[in-house]
Amino acid sequence: MNFRTWVPVFGLFCSTIWVCAYAQASRPADSIVAVVNSEPVTHSEVRAAMQRVARDMAQQRVATPPAEELQRRVLERLINERAQLQHARETGIRVDELAVDQAEQNVARQNQIDVAELRLRVAKDGINPTQFRSQLRDQLTLSRLHERDVEGRLRISEADIDAVISEQQTGQTDPLAQEINLANLLVSVPENATTEQVAQRMLQAQKVLDRIRAGENFAVLVNELSAGDRANGGQLGLRRADRYPPSFVAATQTLAAGGVSEIVRSGAGFHILKVIEKKAPSVPVKAMVQTHARHILLRAGPQLPQAAALTQTASFKKRIESGGSTFEALAREHSQDGSAPQGGDLGWAGAGAFVPEFEEPMNRLADGQISEPVVSRFGVHLIQVIERRRVDLSEREVRERIRAQLKESRYDAVFASWAAEIRANAFVELREPAE
Repeated sequence: MNFRTWVPVFGLFCSTIWVCAYAQASRPADSIVAVVNSEPVTHSEVRAAMQRVARDMAQQRVATPPAEELQRRVLERLINERAQLQHARETGIRVDELAVDQAEQNVARQNQIDVAELRLRVAKDGINPTQFRSQLRDQLTLSRLHERDVEGRLRISEADIDAVISEQQTGQTDPLAQEINLANLLVSVPENATTEQVAQRMLQAQKVLDRIRAGENFAVLVNELSAGDRANGGQLGLRRADRYPPSFVAATQTLAAGGVSEIVRSGAGFHILKVIEKKAPSVPVKAMVQTHARHILLRAGPQLPQAAALTQTASFKKRIESGGSTFEALAREHSQDGSAPQGGDLGWAGAGAFVPEFEEPMNRLADGQISEPVVSRFGVHLIQVIERRRVDLSEREVRERIRAQLKESRYDAVFASWAAEIRANAFVELREPAE
């Protein structure tokens, strides 16, 4: 199972054209902002990435941080990415042309266009096909690197699973297993700060805390004063407590939703934390819904452009609904996969059995309903749900679900630790600030 890294701002794998098109090629006249193991990061890269991030945040209706803060985050992300790509190459990760071809085709399919149209649209953002394919190669490289190095560190023992089951059976829950959402207001302390500077920042944090205690709005003060992430009032997101720094958990453990902590010291400075939400850990699922579906698949390609496949599957739907044919008959005659002899029957399947672009529209169908044409990485589908059922999971299946949940909950902390190691082992020289 692949786990996604922290991506509220910076996606590591593209699902649309617009997410991919972020890194303009360096121009010879570009000044250099940073050097990572002899490879430069330029002004144009930082500017282009800032524009992409600001656009993505606006589309997601997330408040954009001040330009200086956004610039700092973008530069740090580019430095980390450059160091990770270098590590991947040095340790033997290679992405061949066929993999890049498939990635490019997947992006086109996800946007319901062909590769030629994809390249035209990307060109409007100033990215030529060679640059675009290079970006895809980098993203594939990072994905493989994270799968190998980060997921390889996620070790869930049988004892870990036993502990979760025991907690649920006895009702004694590990505090670190609960989910919490904290908002963070940070008064930063510079590196190598003097004793006087630390004392001054501590006094500043105390004055802010006094204003909060006096009734001032926490989110407003975050936007006004925090040196940390100001998006959404400084909220860090609902996550298991063990994915927060232990000092944050200790400071808020006895607080109810709405409570505000005392001042917490970290390497970054002084934090004031507000509890936005607390949730008890979820009970391991012991049953699941299975879906019995069938489909007709037309594989788009040179002989059958995607637009023609969409038109043809739409015509199949009309014929079935008008009584001119049956789903099974059309699947046997036209479907281009191994289920065709069975009339497109896919059998019983649980959650996660199909790719998301197929499973999500399938899950929205009522029993007996036929979908509109659905585009996936495999081609164009017409889907019909035959029936659904709820089945009990075996002990082994329950344990595997708990294992997956634990991996998901621990991924961010493991990734952050791994990324910090890669960053620490890289020689990074910062040049003039990006403008």
